[in-house]
Amino acid sequence: MKNIAIFLFEDFQILDATGPIAAFEIAERIAPGSYHLKVLSMEGGTVRSSSGITIDSAIADSSQSLDTLIVVGGKGSRQAMHDHESTAYLRARAENTRRLCSVCSGAFLLAAAGLLEGKRATTHWHRSEELQRLFPAIRVEADRIHIRDGTIWTSAGISAGIDLALALTAEDLGEAIAKRVAQQMVVYYRRPGGQSQFSALAELGSDATSFSSLFEYMRTHLSERLTVEQLAAHIAMSPRNFARAFVREVGISPAKAVERLRLEVARERVETSREPIEQIASSTGFNDPERMRRAFVRHFGQPPQALRRVYAQPNTAGSLRSKQHPFIK
Repeated sequence: MKNIAIFLFEDFQILDATGPIAAFEIAERIAPGSYHLKVLSMEGGTVRSSSGITIDSAIADSSQSLDTLIVVGGKGSRQAMHDHESTAYLRARAENTRRLCSVCSGAFLLAAAGLLEGKRATTHWHRSEELQRLFPAIRVEADRIHIRDGTIWTSAGISAGIDLALALTAEDLGEAIAKRVAQQMVVYYRRPGGQSQFSALAELGSDATSFSSLFEYMRTHLSERLTVEQLAAHIAMSPRNFARAFVREVGISPAKAVERLRLEVARERVETSREPIEQIASSTGFNDPERMRRAFVRHFGQPPQALRRVYAQPNTAGSLRSKQHPFIK
């Protein structure tokens, strides 16, 4: 039996804690004797979440026998990361705990404890720039669901804690058990760690109101070349002025924006259909399957075929997921 502990602080995000707790609880029901859950805090007792709902906790003690410690995130992480007792506890735990993990902004506590230096890590996309600025020695990868670097696991915001718990369960108990947990929770089994945290279209268009209509045009014409000249003509600008204004407002070049949109559409089709990879590459504007493969590896950490294998695994009844509805029922 593995002791799994959830570490709380005042004003934590409740789903950061309850999501993984539910996943491990279900895993224990499926495979009795696998997990024992604990909820810890520095002072013990009742801990208030940012929603006002409280959870009881035991006092965190570095001498306790733990297999895995998961540090939650939330509004209170900004204060908790400056608590010297908390960071000292996490450093001590790193010496005698097999896995140290964080959900969302819980990564800030691990970083403040010096446990992420020189490592790859992720957090909620909204706070990734802050994490990189405060801790420049960390290789922050904002566009990831979860990342494992050695014995440290970090995950993205809120619901990504469930993805993290499923990945930990798969490592401990095997893919079949983790899949059954996902089925019981009615969630994706399972978003690969390299999958994007958010929609490229929504992200690119969030602040760039001048180009809102252009983004939709780009997405619906991905099979075309979409050169700077073509895009500039679509919004009646000269290519030079367009390229300059686009970088200033969006933050990346038009070519990079097109590639991100192509990757998002291609990934969705790779994961949810049986369409040939060559056909997907052609219809999304990559044209060459090898070019698409290199882009997938660069952005998602694995080639299209690997992502397809994850999403094409049969469920416990032996049938494939519906290509229209990738949620497991």
